[in-house]
Amino acid sequence: MRTLILWLIFSSPLFAQQYLTKNGEVRFFSKALIEDIQAVNEKAMAVIDLDSGEFAFKIGISDFVFPNSLMQEHFNESYLESHKYPHSTFTGTIEKVNDMSQKNDLTVRGNLIIHGISQEVTLPATMQQKEEGLHITSSFFVALEDYDIDIPKIMMYKIAEEIEVTVDITLQKRNNE
Repeated sequence: MRTLILWLIFSSPLFAQQYLTKNGEVRFFSKALIEDIQAVNEKAMAVIDLDSGEFAFKIGISDFVFPNSLMQEHFNESYLESHKYPHSTFTGTIEKVNDMSQKNDLTVRGNLIIHGISQEVTLPATMQQKEEGLHITSSFFVALEDYDIDIPKIMMYKIAEEIEVTVDITLQKRNNE
């Protein structure tokens, strides 16, 4: 993934339409019968090349912060096994955008890797150029079974089978210097 991000950054000599961030926000929410679980990661890295539509995203699994340290420990050790699978990535393409000053509803297609499993996905997103940078948001659901994330029977009322993921990032235009 790091190679892809570096390739996207350095593949075009002008860097005219490349945007990047190292501090995007990714949240997830699990609504279950007994307990709701949520966490946030504010260290997401992303790069987009608007000329080609290529988009890459990488998050450290252990960078998710939970309101409860025991939840965080179980998430990293038992469910996502962050020692074996330290990152989640997305690589794909985003539709061309006609008017950057307007909010654009887009479709993003590519491969999402979680827990070492790659799945082809089609995700909704919105994108708009704002004063602070290129703002991209997305909200989608991830089925745990699609990524071989096992939930013990005893926890089935505490952890949802599908987790809502929300992405909120602002990317800065890459300088030509």
